[in-house]
Amino acid sequence: MYKLILRIEMKRVLSTVVVFVGLLVVPVMAKDKVTTHQVHFDKGTTSSIVEGHVNGYDTVNYRLGAKEGQHMRITLESKKAYMNIFEAGKGVEDEAMFIGSILGGSYTGKLLKSGIYTIQVYLMRNEARRGTDAPYTLNIEID
Repeated sequence: MYKLILRIEMKRVLSTVVVFVGLLVVPVMAKDKVTTHQVHFDKGTTSSIVEGHVNGYDTVNYRLGAKEGQHMRITLESKKAYMNIFEAGKGVEDEAMFIGSILGGSYTGKLLKSGIYTIQVYLMRNEARRGTDAPYTLNIEID
C-alpha cells in the first residue's frame, strides 16, 4: 500500500515539475506590435500630415529621408501619445536625438547628417498598461 501511494505521489510531483519547466521554456507569445511606415511628400511640397493611433505597448515608426543642413520641424498633436526622433544611421534601440516625454510635442532643428530619420510614436507605460488607444496627428516638414 505504501509503495502505491509513493508511486502516485511521485507521478504527481513529476507532472508538476514537467509543467513548470515547460512554462519556463515556452517563448512569450504576446509581443508588442511595431508598425513602420515610410513618409513621402507629395511632389512639389515640403511637408506631410500623418494621422493615426497607437494602442497599449504598441509603437508606430515613421521613416523619412533628409539631408545634412536641412531644417526639420515635427509636431505631434495628441492628448496621450509621445514621440522620439532618431537621427540618420540610428535605430529605436539607440539613444534618441529628441525625447518627447521630456522635451514636449514639437521639434525644430538643423539636421547634422544625411540619411533616414525615424520618428517613433508611443504611449507612456501607465497608459500602455491600461490599454489606452490614443489618436494623434503628426505634422512633418523638411525644407
